[in-house]
Amino acid sequence: MDFNIASDHWEALDLLKAVTSLIIGMILGAERELKDKAAGFRTITLICLGSTLFTLLSYKLGMGESEDATRIASYVVSGIGFLGAGVIFKDGFTINGLTTASIIWIAAAIGMSIGFGQFYIAFTFLGASFVIIHLGGYINKKLLTMISLKNIELQIDKKDYESRNELETDINTFCKRIELRQMEEHTNIIILHYECKVYTKKVLDLENYLVNNKYINSFKI
Repeated sequence: MDFNIASDHWEALDLLKAVTSLIIGMILGAERELKDKAAGFRTITLICLGSTLFTLLSYKLGMGESEDATRIASYVVSGIGFLGAGVIFKDGFTINGLTTASIIWIAAAIGMSIGFGQFYIAFTFLGASFVIIHLGGYINKKLLTMISLKNIELQIDKKDYESRNELETDINTFCKRIELRQMEEHTNIIILHYECKVYTKKVLDLENYLVNNKYINSFKI
């Protein structure tokens, strides 16, 4: 393949693609920057612009002898995965950075669509992304009011330890998620410490279950 790309292969449309990618990247990046996220204005803008450039190069180099105009562009997808993973971290039950990682992913996808000249797709998904970002935040706030984080301490006899899985399964019906944080072994008893995201409307039902369960000697919430 001849890697010396003729100057007439680079058209005014390519400049338009670069400018469009820059603007869209800046819009997406500004949204993250205003929320003080790890990947902000510069990062998102460069990701969008870089994806467009790789797509353009893939298309240009694929002209002529090679019919594979998507070879380079295909590696953008895997490369973006590493960047996205770098902004995700877990703190207890909370996983931070998922939205930012998703925006990195969509910024790259939009950049690639611009590189292939699919402007209507790029602007359609840019609009859809903003609808999801803002509407999703509203829905999350409403849902979070329906869930409360509880630390539950259960005391059971050692002889009843085999009932632990049954207890966790039953408790999980009242919760969005349950996680064993600590287990203390004493002479005749075991104390289990759980962190649970309990559905607010099921808190009383959970307490009634714990009171009436035959394996539980005592509990604290």
